[in-house]
Amino acid sequence: MTDGPASGTTRRELLKMSPALLLGAVAVPAWRERLLSAGIDFSDRASGALFRGAHPAPTLADAALIPFEQFPYNGFGPPPIDFEQWTLAVGGAVARPGPYALSAVRDLPKQVQNTRHVCVEGWDAVGRFGGARLSDFLAFVGADPAASFLVVTCADGYYESLDIETARHPQSLLCYEMYDRPLDPGHGAPLRLSLPTKLGYKHAKYLTTLDVTHVRPARHGYWSDQGYSWYAGL
Repeated sequence: MTDGPASGTTRRELLKMSPALLLGAVAVPAWRERLLSAGIDFSDRASGALFRGAHPAPTLADAALIPFEQFPYNGFGPPPIDFEQWTLAVGGAVARPGPYALSAVRDLPKQVQNTRHVCVEGWDAVGRFGGARLSDFLAFVGADPAASFLVVTCADGYYESLDIETARHPQSLLCYEMYDRPLDPGHGAPLRLSLPTKLGYKHAKYLTTLDVTHVRPARHGYWSDQGYSWYAGL
């Protein structure tokens, strides 16, 4: 008894059969989910391998900006946040864990950039985002240079994780301003991520915790846990 093709079946005949076998696999729900998951995992690995940490996303002139009032809101409305008491709880593989007030982020060098926000729902918009480079904040809290991931949770229950290369990209921001004004609640006040190299669902809003880790968490991200790409690169 062997594990190979039945006697008399040629390689050419197997090749002829393969499309039908593939269609059959897709028709079986358990196999379909495995195929889709394998395809997304392959895409994520390929995107990570091709990512160039020093390669910038396009920045655009002020003339390309959509008016602030027309920049879309996504979500179900802002969660209740006590802005006077708000802090960002930092933990994991960092030398200086603890709660950080917004003033600690604002004291870091400020980066302002006009970049395109691309939503998986089918729209995109050029906006003006301001904040501290995520890489500067990681240096400030003493993030372990050997760590591989960044994990955030949010006041509305959202959660997300990033590869450390994206977190250290020079355009990845801890964003506290849009259009040179403080974030409003609908856009993620008091602090959100702005990641021009990623699809919009990676730009977590209403940040409450930030952890640096060596292992990707079991809960990868709100949308990636529902079948979307975890890497979500542009």
